[in-house]
Amino acid sequence: MATTSLKSHFETATETKPPSSVEREIGKQGLRKQILRKGTSWQTPLLGDEVQVHFSGHIDGGACLASSRDTGTPFCFKLGQGEVIKGWDEGVATMKKGERAIFFIPPVLAYGDSGSPPLIPPNSSLVFDIELLSWSTIRDITGDGGILKKIIKEGEGWATPRDNDEVLVKYEARLQNGPLVSESNEGVEFRVFDGHLCPAISKAVRTMRRGEKAELVVKFSYGIENDGYEATNIEGAVSSVSNLTIQLELLSWKSVVDVTGDQKVLKKIKKAGQGFDRPNEGSLVKDLKMEQFLRQRELMRNRLSLQLLKAPRSRSATTTPVRSRSVTTTLVRSRTVSNDLPGYDSENVNEGLERAIMTMKKEEQATVTISAEYLCGHEVSELVCANSVLYYEVTLIDFTKEKPFWKMDTHEKIEACERKKHDGNLLFRAGKYWRASKKYEKATCKLKLEDYSEASSLCTKVLELEPLNVKALFRRSQAYLKTSELEKDEADIKRALTIDPNNRDVKLVYMELKENQREYAKYQAEIFGSMLSKMG
Repeated sequence: MATTSLKSHFETATETKPPSSVEREIGKQGLRKQILRKGTSWQTPLLGDEVQVHFSGHIDGGACLASSRDTGTPFCFKLGQGEVIKGWDEGVATMKKGERAIFFIPPVLAYGDSGSPPLIPPNSSLVFDIELLSWSTIRDITGDGGILKKIIKEGEGWATPRDNDEVLVKYEARLQNGPLVSESNEGVEFRVFDGHLCPAISKAVRTMRRGEKAELVVKFSYGIENDGYEATNIEGAVSSVSNLTIQLELLSWKSVVDVTGDQKVLKKIKKAGQGFDRPNEGSLVKDLKMEQFLRQRELMRNRLSLQLLKAPRSRSATTTPVRSRSVTTTLVRSRTVSNDLPGYDSENVNEGLERAIMTMKKEEQATVTISAEYLCGHEVSELVCANSVLYYEVTLIDFTKEKPFWKMDTHEKIEACERKKHDGNLLFRAGKYWRASKKYEKATCKLKLEDYSEASSLCTKVLELEPLNVKALFRRSQAYLKTSELEKDEADIKRALTIDPNNRDVKLVYMELKENQREYAKYQAEIFGSMLSKMG
């Protein structure tokens, strides 16, 4: 082949080559590229993306090949899926949107020794003028081809929903042969973790941004709602090998926080608060608007043809789209309260609500869902059964944080310790152990007042409630160190290091303990030596 510029192969190209455009090699098999027109962005398509191109080409030194420009119809193919010759897959993967380039493709990346008779002889090198018009992103969400997602419209921002978040989507689900299975034109709201209609929707929505529209191609195994119910065949329209196509749009979502880490207290943020400050233990909540609901949800699981299905009745059968049912809500009471967190006045705020409030910012509005385990006894008996939940609409209007310990004088410190110890005892006797542990933890300021015996006692109470509380182990070990109870000190320190081996403060106390043990051993040796000399 001649060593002249690749552009000379295309006398029809009207663009002027940019001064910076040079011929470069792609890979190590002889593929070469020369840019005729630069692209308009920095992004390039990825493997699996569906690309649209215009092209024209010919055999190097020989006959012309097809041209999409002559027909005016762009050519589409999926990148890296073997739908075109390797030279195209490798070359187009380097292009930006709007870019136009000439590619010299050696036989090894074209049709090789066999050629493509009768048009392309064996061992032919090919030359193509390719313009990348656009591409649609296609992702294999499950990694096994079970759910392929094609982005129709890009979403906003960078964030995507998490498992606990509540999303609002529109969708339309059809079988591979066209019949409509289910749709929600007005939008349906559900928690990502719970899912809706079929597993494919919840898996896909985790990858979507606000406002994004996507098309899902779903294999049968990801279109099954496997919830333990007997599988049914809706109107006999679905066979055991039916795949789905789902048009899905993520309209919006609300962030949901798992407050207690066990899905028993959930906070859905309706309006974001101001700043970064949140109430801590001891804060005075000045104004808290609260509506309490006993809510019963009637959930309609759209199993349809998406469950384990029986044999179809006929090909001509039709399906009836199913839409979600509504939610019924019963208002129990509405009130405005102020409270000390954590407080022992159960008439104001229960433990679950207190823990949720401690995650809120000023002027934040949220819906808090609380299971019976975190409710007051009278709430469980009067309002809900033991396996039900209460819902609260909460607005945290204002709060004042407790004065920091380091800002208190000695008298204030003593008063604060005694008050929290008193509150902790009341909470403990009432069976409110989490609240009691928080009060006792604060009351360990006795350690800083050199009341080491009382400090170790309070830490012990905390550990009875929370055996893995590293802070309580650390503070009790400090108290033991000051009272020379070295064996107890060592036991607490080793236990704390087992729980949190990288805790710097615990490591420092451990070093101090070892030094004290060495000094004590030396002291014991001196006493023993003195005794022996007197006996001699």
